[in-house]
Amino acid sequence: MFSPTLFTLFTLLPLALSAPLLGRGDDNENKTPTTPLSIGDLESKFLRSAQFTRVAYCSSKAVTNWQCGGPCDDIGKGVKVIQAGGDDGLVPMYFVAHDPTDNSIVVAHQGTDPFKLLSIVNDAEFLLKDLNTTLITSGKDKGIQVHDGFQDTFERTADEVLDAVKRGMNDFNTTKVHVSGHSLGAAIATLDSLMLKQQLDKSVGLTTTVFGMPRTGNQEFADFVDAMLGSSFTRITNQNDPVPRVPPQLIGYHHASGEVFIKSVDSNGQATDVVQCPGQENENCGTGNDLKITSIPNHLGPYFDDISFSEFACPL
Repeated sequence: MFSPTLFTLFTLLPLALSAPLLGRGDDNENKTPTTPLSIGDLESKFLRSAQFTRVAYCSSKAVTNWQCGGPCDDIGKGVKVIQAGGDDGLVPMYFVAHDPTDNSIVVAHQGTDPFKLLSIVNDAEFLLKDLNTTLITSGKDKGIQVHDGFQDTFERTADEVLDAVKRGMNDFNTTKVHVSGHSLGAAIATLDSLMLKQQLDKSVGLTTTVFGMPRTGNQEFADFVDAMLGSSFTRITNQNDPVPRVPPQLIGYHHASGEVFIKSVDSNGQATDVVQCPGQENENCGTGNDLKITSIPNHLGPYFDDISFSEFACPL
């Protein structure tokens, strides 16, 4: 199965592979030792976010009615969908809902649809562009630039997401918000979280968990994510998934901190070796993978608890 996010990979692969010869900034490589993360901690912290992210691949109608087969069944009953939208193209599927298990508002974003040309176009617009400081005002005058196509996609739903989150928090009397996404949806989720961080009251507990996230902005963007979201931001990478390695650092892209790296998964779809990766672009984790040894299926999953991300788990 071919993910359109990988369109960018194969477009830029020669550049990425030649980066060391052209000076990738190896003198600043982060080789800080990793620390093990137990499977119990992995599931207790991130399973719910993975489950909601998987639901984001289902149709708006199925999500709104909470009749999306296994993905909805695994989460359970009582979820109230506040808003669901997207067209599987220029606007990837997303939804905002209330999770009764911890009285929180959930925002989840689908990744790119591998069978839709418009989604491929989103990923192909890989040039860096100034951050939209109308939506994320605290990023003004910081030299922050982000992926052109990712920001364009974020802008198409930003106002609706913000409105739905505010309505949900008011209707359900909660001050907790969880944001998640996979692939392109991971980039959108990160931009959403930066917007929500400044638009919501400081008392709001905001967490962000993303899966298979491509690089989304420049060094200044990575520093901004660290400063704004801190330890509440986690990006989970899976084995030899090449997507987190693109776009390459050679053309100015850089990951924020917060990586959790799944090193191996067994035949039952359960992670067996997981580490936390201190700092940005840790060479002991996804950044250190060899682009000549990649696995496209690793981008889709399974990540852990036999969770993969695609529309194939959803009812027709």
